[in-house]
Amino acid sequence: MKKLLLPLLVFSIFFASCNSNVQQSAAVNKDTAAITDPSTDWKFGVALWTFHTFNFAEALDKIDSAGLKYIEPNTFQKGGPDVKDSLVFQLSAVGIGKLKSLISKKGLNIESIYIAGDSTVVSWKKQFDIAQGFGVKFVTAEPPLNMWDSIDSLAGVYGVKVAIHEHWKGVSRYWSPDSVLAAIKNHPNFGACADLGHWPKSGINPLEAVKKLSGHIIGVHLKDIAAYNNPALQDVPVGTGVVDFPAIFAELKKQNFKGHIYIERDAEDLPSNLSSVIQTVQYYNEQLGKLK
Repeated sequence: MKKLLLPLLVFSIFFASCNSNVQQSAAVNKDTAAITDPSTDWKFGVALWTFHTFNFAEALDKIDSAGLKYIEPNTFQKGGPDVKDSLVFQLSAVGIGKLKSLISKKGLNIESIYIAGDSTVVSWKKQFDIAQGFGVKFVTAEPPLNMWDSIDSLAGVYGVKVAIHEHWKGVSRYWSPDSVLAAIKNHPNFGACADLGHWPKSGINPLEAVKKLSGHIIGVHLKDIAAYNNPALQDVPVGTGVVDFPAIFAELKKQNFKGHIYIERDAEDLPSNLSSVIQTVQYYNEQLGKLK
């Protein structure tokens, strides 16, 4: 009996030690996973809509000048001379390949694209085909309410997520974070694209909206506005309007957000929005420095 007790005792000590190590390791991994470094975990770039008065190739030139690496194109911009100025959604696989080559030559990364289908599944499938051609991880879109199930299914088939974008009240059904949450419910491939400058037009505090969408935000459109409750206003350079970006950045870090943040301008500064984009890059870097 004594001969058996010693091995059992040694085994018990070994098991307890291993179990303790596993628990400690799990705790360490959990803590490590909860730590976000915005300077590396946030993919900072620009939405090509910022340069929508220019073709695809010209827009890439300007983004390259701003020193950014991530882009979010859209399917309704002119492709440029290499594709006979066709709109992106009209392109064949060969045309998409030409635009991908331009992106690669600039050293830029495309991981999302803004798509816009109509009321038919066929049109949305075409949009997803284009997204797949570019090799993106998610699409930004505003799916029709009666097509939630269909578009969620398409996203599953294509292996991408759908970040639901918000315009303002009267233009979009997704002006409120509540409507975005309603779409996300029971649709596993849906998430949110937080457009920080559009929410104030509908009287919504962007910080509160970001808090409400916690855990669902896939991408962010970095945009500012001069006042609340005025849909007629166009955006202003980031950091010069009513949006509390320091608080929003802190909240995103608290939420362990690890996604894409795109500068986006709707207004057209002449000769282009490049100067305000560069100004936003400087502001963004300053704010991230304060988060550490």
